[in-house]
Amino acid sequence: MATTKRAWKLQEYVAHAGNVNCLALGHKSGRVIVTGGDDKKVNLWLVGKPNCIMSLSGHTTPVEAVRFGGADESMVMAGSMSGALKIWDLKAAKIVRTLTGHKANIRSLDFHPFGAFVASGSLDTNVKLWDIRRKGCIFTYKGHCGAVNCLRFSPDGRWLASAGDDSLIKLWDLTAGKPLTDFREHSAAVNCVEFHPNEFLLASGSSDRTVKFWDLETLKLVSSAGEDAGPIRTVFFHEEGGCLFSGSQDMLKVYGWEPSRCYDSFAMGWAKVADTAIAQNQLIGASFNQTNVLVYVVDIKRCQSFANNQPLTTSTPLSNSEVTEKEPHPSSKPMPVPSAHHRKAYTDRPSTQSTKQSEEVKVETDEETSMWAEDEDVDSVAEIRDLVDYREVFQPKSKKLSRTPPKDREPFTAPPEDVDTSKAYCVLRHYKCLNV
Repeated sequence: MATTKRAWKLQEYVAHAGNVNCLALGHKSGRVIVTGGDDKKVNLWLVGKPNCIMSLSGHTTPVEAVRFGGADESMVMAGSMSGALKIWDLKAAKIVRTLTGHKANIRSLDFHPFGAFVASGSLDTNVKLWDIRRKGCIFTYKGHCGAVNCLRFSPDGRWLASAGDDSLIKLWDLTAGKPLTDFREHSAAVNCVEFHPNEFLLASGSSDRTVKFWDLETLKLVSSAGEDAGPIRTVFFHEEGGCLFSGSQDMLKVYGWEPSRCYDSFAMGWAKVADTAIAQNQLIGASFNQTNVLVYVVDIKRCQSFANNQPLTTSTPLSNSEVTEKEPHPSSKPMPVPSAHHRKAYTDRPSTQSTKQSEEVKVETDEETSMWAEDEDVDSVAEIRDLVDYREVFQPKSKKLSRTPPKDREPFTAPPEDVDTSKAYCVLRHYKCLNV
């Protein structure tokens, strides 16, 4: 009986007229990609399709950071080499804000989960918090000694984690407007950070080839995993929080943290992976090379940490044969490996409305920041290139309440395992010899 691949290349396409500099997946749907390039464009794509949905123009220098935002991923922001930040409303197909203030390339971006705030990190070593409604910077966080490579808001919106070339991770308290702590155990640039979806836990990936886990109650290191073959470029928690996916050069690994252990690894062809997301029990990984974007898929139902819906209880990985024997039925729902330590959850904090959370963010006038204050940016244009896919993704026909839940997109079909042609030739030759 033919078997299918656990991981495979889904597509490759030319994304820009110049080199691609950055990309981001929509982490809520796992089905949209935004890219930025040397051609100063920001392009939108549907995973699995080769045609550009929408192209956003207006930047005057190459685009170096992009990020989706909004509950339905209907917002996109992009930062450029000049330090300018632009935010688009994809449903309305128009520019929302142009914000300036950084003195060098923007390297990292994130949307606040509730309030009308965004954060940007730059080669100028600063982190800026912006209020989209006020059209300007409301706070500048200083403390890094190198480029800020990654920014992430905590799920409850009260903390901001920044990772830098100076090998530091800084945790900022947005209410107090000051750093809560520094995590210093990495020995090289920190490329990515990610908050656990439920618990007070932070993961980081570094050019020192390790993944580290940090307890946000005790502000101490929980464990360290690695060393990998190359720098860690992406980290992403499973949506239920049972394991962490780590992406590096042509490699995906699945980690637990208490105790530190590697459940599974996948040899990938994605080179320097730029982002990962999960949809329909599949991990989507995307990378870029010159003008091209490459997209890969991993069947996470077949990861060893999910095999047979049973959590692993030892740090010894299963063999490939054991995985094959214990693969779950395709219709079964994976059950993430539970953490051994039950730490505080974000839901344990006092419940607040998003408006109250917005008021709790400390505001400080930034006199160095120039605010773009006109009502309309006539130089920024949103060009819809594929009307059918655009309407399907950003302007669905029915927005009314229905008793029937919306239908999820189908998972991508796994191709069959490659046939070992050398073995097949030997078998065929042996068969012919017997019939001579």
